Parts: sequence; structure tokens; C-alpha cells
Amino acid sequence: MSATAARGAGPDRGMPLATAAPLLEVKELSVHFAIRGGLAPWRRRYVRAVDGVDLTIGRRETLGVVGESGCGKTTLGRAILRLIEPTGGQVLLEGQDILRLSGSELRAMRRHMQIVFQNPYSSFDPRFTVLNAVAEPLRTHTRLRGEALRERVVAVLEQCGMPGDMLYRYPHEFSGGQLQRIAIARALALNPKLLVLDEPTSALDVSVQAQIINLLLRLQRELELTYLFISHDLSVVQHTSDRIAVMYLGKIVELSETAALFSGGARHPYTRALLASAPMLDPELRRERIVLQGGVPDPANPPPGCAFHPRCPGAEEACAQAAPALIDIGGGHLVACHRIGG
Repeated sequence: MSATAARGAGPDRGMPLATAAPLLEVKELSVHFAIRGGLAPWRRRYVRAVDGVDLTIGRRETLGVVGESGCGKTTLGRAILRLIEPTGGQVLLEGQDILRLSGSELRAMRRHMQIVFQNPYSSFDPRFTVLNAVAEPLRTHTRLRGEALRERVVAVLEQCGMPGDMLYRYPHEFSGGQLQRIAIARALALNPKLLVLDEPTSALDVSVQAQIINLLLRLQRELELTYLFISHDLSVVQHTSDRIAVMYLGKIVELSETAALFSGGARHPYTRALLASAPMLDPELRRERIVLQGGVPDPANPPPGCAFHPRCPGAEEACAQAAPALIDIGGGHLVACHRIGG
């Protein structure tokens, strides 16, 4: 699938990307999980799953988040929606801090932000029919009942490519791709502004992945949606995202426009290694092979300074002494690296 086919005509897919005020702003967001055990079980330690993340997403923009397993991508997405309670920071949706809301205010805000999970088979109650599953958020947040409720469910299902005559079937009667379409329909039932897509295609066959990606891009154009697209698949985020944030051990180490990142503009050594590890369909195209030494550090006991320095081929003395700040090196391209930041 080519980038042009997946993203539509032109780099902006036929619509403006961001307005002056971003839809979502995340400031110093942290999620720390307390753990016990080891040689000193009385001592409480913390896993810094998300450690001081800053990012913004413009209206109708797709921000991709990539990184190896365990880097904090899913935790970041769930913390933004308060499915996991953050340890600290701010999450501003249209300027309103979600983390300060409670009760009816938080309940009202939830209709504007929804999520599509990775595994469609575990996303549904097996006792619920399709009608009950898709209608549940509508019953919770709206006054739609009876035939009006059923009509809304049918309309959103058909918008996602599922016929309206399967309302009384159960999740086990569908394939993974069909269930993911139903999950997307359920997320869109309330007309949200922000959709967190947590690896929505990784559990599907390759041919079905392309269909779901094209569906998501079409829905974004038609409904003017904003996406936070979490994935470990670089080819998927390349074809769907306007900008990409690269995470390592709970922090964003690089954030750039997609085209710049994939056309040789990656600056952080971890990003370069990540891109070099991606398979290429064209055997004529060759990338420099980058082999990182060692493994990902223990998030409960991260190394001092830059968390990547024990594996970095160009690490310097300063890298082990202080964590680098995420700085703008021009054009909104952000990098956290002492060698680049000077």
C-alpha cells in the first residue's frame, strides 16, 4: 500500500491539519507504578512508565507514537483519557485540564474522547449483542432510546462498512476485522473529537490491516477527527500520521513531521536504529545496519542521565550525567540528545 493510496491525495489528505489552538496539549505527564519485591521487599520502588511527556495534537491531525514494547506508548494513551490515573502533569482538551475534572464534569468530557483497543476479541462483552455494545455509550451519554437509538446504531455501523442487519448477533460470530469495524463504530457513536487508536491493526491479517487503515483515514476526512495513533509498526504510522513521536523508556526522544523522519531526517540515535530495523520491500534500497548493544534498561531502575546512553554508539560523558531536554532544532523538529543540543 503506497503512502498516497493510504493517506489520500496530497500531504494534508484534502483538509487543513492544525489550527492556531491545538485540540490536545499534554504537559509533563507522568505515570509511575509502585512495585514491591527484590532484596528489600519493604522498600517501595516505582516504574516510570511515562516520565514527563510533552506533546500537542492539532485539530484534524494524526500524531503517531512509536517505540519498542514496554516504552510506555499504551500507558500514555490511556493516561490521556484517564483510563489510568496519571501521577502528575496536565492534559488539556480544548484548554480544559481533564485531570482536574471529576464527577459530572469528567463524565461530560468523556464523550469527546474515545479509544479503539488493540485486540477486538477482548474489547466486547460476549453477552452483549452488537446493538447493545454500540448503543451502550449512547445510553450513557444521551437521551436516545427506542427506535431513535437503533437508527443511530445502524447509521454508525454502516458508516464503518458493517451492514445494519447484524444487530442481534454476538461478538463470537464475527471475524477480527469485522469486530474492529464494530469497535470503531462504537467509538464514533458519540461524535468524539479525539480518538486514541491503540495498535488498532496489529492483531489483524495484513490484508485486513489495509482495509482498517483506509477506513480510519476516510472517517477522519469525513468527520474531521483527531487521532493519537499508537503503533510499533513503522510502515503503518508512516502512512497514517502527520507527525511522529518516538518514545524510549517513558520519554519522547524525538518528534518530527513524518516525511522528514522517513526521508533521512531522523537525528536521535535511537530513532535511526528503529528506522534501520524496519524491513524494506524493495531489495534495491539499503539502509545502514545499526546494531544496539544490550537491552532496554529496567524502568524501575533507569540509568542516570540519558536513559539511552548505555546502548548509544555515540555516547559521551555528559550523557551519563544529566538527562537531555527535548529541544526544537528547527521547523518543529524536537530531539532530546546532548550531542545535538550542544
